[in-house]
Amino acid sequence: MSDIAERYARHADAFAATIAAVPEDRWSAPSPCSEWTARQVVDHVVEVHGMFLGMVGRPPEPGPTDPAGAFAHVRSLVQADLEDPERAKATYDGMFGTQTFEWSVDGFVTQDLVLHRWDLGTAAGLDIEIPPDEIARIAGFVEQMPAEARASGKVFGPALEPPADADAQTRLLAAIGRRAW
Repeated sequence: MSDIAERYARHADAFAATIAAVPEDRWSAPSPCSEWTARQVVDHVVEVHGMFLGMVGRPPEPGPTDPAGAFAHVRSLVQADLEDPERAKATYDGMFGTQTFEWSVDGFVTQDLVLHRWDLGTAAGLDIEIPPDEIARIAGFVEQMPAEARASGKVFGPALEPPADADAQTRLLAAIGRRAW
């Protein structure tokens, strides 16, 4: 298994575990994502998986509609494609030029799993810690984000100013518009 496939699998496992830990009465709770509930965070993650599968001509067939089932459905498709060298290297023309499926999964989908896991956990009242290696990796991506992507509000919200003594996770979350203090 490639490093990308392994990293995706690790964070998909963590996201699935967080879905399983959401109390039934918290699915309609507001999340740190403006105007999204806990359920809508999962719906977004499922949609993003489908979007990237579609970019390489493999849009998913409709699957389950419950949060755990919907995520498991698209997750299995992405993981299978990452483990197939030919499918992993499939290309499409995107925001950053010609990109491979695996590059996009690593650069966007896996980051979505990490960041939206925090959003989902926060909405559900769960304490979620972002792995330190992912904090550094995502911070590097955020620094390279084109200004127009941030300005559109479609990728990240406006950066916030964290407290001077903020830890690395709080600083990263502030950089993408999340208040974690």
